[in-house]
Amino acid sequence: MEKKNIVIHEKINIGISACCMGSPVRYNNKGWDMLKNLGREKQDFNWCPVCPETMSGLGVPRDPIHLSGGDGSMVWTGEAIIKNRRGRDVTEEVKLGSIACLETLKRAEVSAYVYMDGSPTCGVYRTSLKKQKRGNPPGIFGSVLLDEELFLIPASDLQSPIKWWDWRRRLLAFHWFRSLEMKNKDDLYKAWYALKFLCQEIDNEWARDMGRKLADLGKISEDEILSIRKEILEVLRKPSTVKKITHSLWKNYSYYRKTRGETVEGIQSPDFRRNVTTIAKELLTMERAAFEGGVFFATSPVIYRDKRRMPKVEPEDIEMDEEIEATLRGELPEEED
Repeated sequence: MEKKNIVIHEKINIGISACCMGSPVRYNNKGWDMLKNLGREKQDFNWCPVCPETMSGLGVPRDPIHLSGGDGSMVWTGEAIIKNRRGRDVTEEVKLGSIACLETLKRAEVSAYVYMDGSPTCGVYRTSLKKQKRGNPPGIFGSVLLDEELFLIPASDLQSPIKWWDWRRRLLAFHWFRSLEMKNKDDLYKAWYALKFLCQEIDNEWARDMGRKLADLGKISEDEILSIRKEILEVLRKPSTVKKITHSLWKNYSYYRKTRGETVEGIQSPDFRRNVTTIAKELLTMERAAFEGGVFFATSPVIYRDKRRMPKVEPEDIEMDEEIEATLRGELPEEED
């Protein structure tokens, strides 16, 4: 089976909490520009900012709000409410604001959402900004985002080059796989063959089991395809670690050297000590070199390229022989406690 990176040309639509895009919509009339560190890469996506609290009609500035009696999902079932600092019940207003934002995201056909953890509305794993408290996660809008099964990115991780690189490559794979039409076992297996090395990096034991499961499949129903697709998408939502990423980088670099018979300046072994910013630069360098050389970069199987940036001649397909595939398939080292 021939292998090459999947290239998508359509920009992915990403929803984002408006306060994270610099809009001064927080209760205290402030916001943060969480996208500034992305630089020019920010232009590779279409952004759709929303704010459930301002869409609730609470205004700016406003009294801060908090969940009372349970988490955000319990607000929708009537088991919890939302109050402002003065004790006023603003549950219905915030519910309407959350519904309005969800409708906006659906019209925009977003695949992902950048959320502000610590918010009683947009928070997913925290609804309090106090250091020692998690609040009652998820927030009221955060619970909606979880139900929609979007690819959720914490805004704070956009500040780390290597964390953003990890989120970006998994988002591209998630978006491609989620949008892919699959009618039978062959379609499913071809898609898995493109994603399996990334999935092995994220969760090696699960990926091995999934590989065996797919290999043993006979005739498969649409419901079974949907179930397997959902399982793979769930894994793609999980962050990797710096240790796993650096080992994966080195294995892919070894494959590149064997395929091309040449080196890439600046790529270091996993044991070489350097900071995460340097590792992120190495990943981008390797990603670009592999694409330009027509070599499959398995750790980042789906890439975005504006059609204007595409070479006039597409890179040739590179067929992996069993020896090289075994190199990429090698076991990742166990995490240290």
